[in-house]
Formats: sequence, C-alpha cells, structure tokens
Amino acid sequence: MGEMPSIRSSTANQRVDTTGLLGQVEPHWYAAYTCANHEKTVAAELVARGVEQFLPLYSSVRRWKDRRVRLELPLFPGYVFVRLALVERLRVLQIPRVVRLVGFSGTPASLPDEQVEILRAGLAERLHAEPHPFLTVGRRVRIVRGALAGLEGVLLRKKGNYCFVLSVELIQRCLSVEVDAADVRPLESSRCLPGVPVSPLAGKLS
Repeated sequence: MGEMPSIRSSTANQRVDTTGLLGQVEPHWYAAYTCANHEKTVAAELVARGVEQFLPLYSSVRRWKDRRVRLELPLFPGYVFVRLALVERLRVLQIPRVVRLVGFSGTPASLPDEQVEILRAGLAERLHAEPHPFLTVGRRVRIVRGALAGLEGVLLRKKGNYCFVLSVELIQRCLSVEVDAADVRPLESSRCLPGVPVSPLAGKLS
C-alpha cells in the first residue's frame, strides 16, 4: 500500500465538512482511500452494503506471455468514490481494506458533487479516458458540449490531438480525455503550461 499524497488545505474545489448537523446528515461524495489493488473488492462490498459508489475504470491492453489481454483498471488507483452522509461513514470505514475517507486533520472533505456526477455520466458513454500525471496549471478550459459538458480542466496536446485533463485536487490525481477543439471554451485568466507549444487552437480560444 503506497503513501497517500500530501493534501494542501488551500485547494478551493473541495469542502471540509463541519461537525454541524447539516454537514453530518447531508449526503455528499467522498474519496475512500483503499489498500493497493483492492479498489474493485471495496467497490463490490460497498454495493453489497447498499452504499452508493463510483469506481472509474479505463481499458488497458497488457501483454501476457504469448497473448494480449484487455484489462479494466482504476482511473484513480487507490480510491473509490462514495456518496453518503458523514453520520453513516462507518458503513464504509468498517469495510476491510478501506483505510480512511480523505480529508484534513481527520475530518473527511467532500468532493464537488457536480464534478463527480458529470464524470460518472460521461464515463458511462464509454469515452476513452486514461490516467494522467497530476498537474494544476495550464490553459484552463470548460467543456461546453458532449458527455462531459460542464467540467473544467486543462487543455493540452497529445499525439497531435487535443487532450482535456481533469484534476481531482483532493486526491491529487488526474485523468485525460480526448476532446474536439470545438467543444471547449477558455476560462478567464487561463494560462499555458511552460514548454507547451501554442497550437492553432490558441487563436480560437483567445
């Protein structure tokens, strides 16, 4: 089991739930940190316990001896998203191989509900997504059309195509999805990553 990434309290996209009644009984999405390679086992146990869960997966072709095998792997290794009220968190924490709900100073922090719901609906459309090294700066855009409309992230070039990178700040993990240039719009005060060449899209997005 690897170490959890460091978490910076300055991140604006997540909410730290207070100990007040509303924060305890109102359901939100949380990131459950799991033992390595047990995400699917934890997700199955959550289903058995009636806890709403979301385990984003992607397809990867691996060579195995004399053949190639297509595997469904976690997009965010070590994490399963759960939606519940904090008063019910023991339903998750008592599951073997669940380490903790991610948060600050022992207090679970909720993920933006809209971000998780859009991502879940978008991946249900069988979009081609894959893990991406974590980043927080770049030419920030919003997807305005398609299955992931409403998400904000970073626009990059990858193998000649445009690539939208979504950063989940709370767990410091990213995923990338190929997008059409016509489906994104720039956000105000966006900036480019150092070393990323300006593409023809830059003029359209300015």
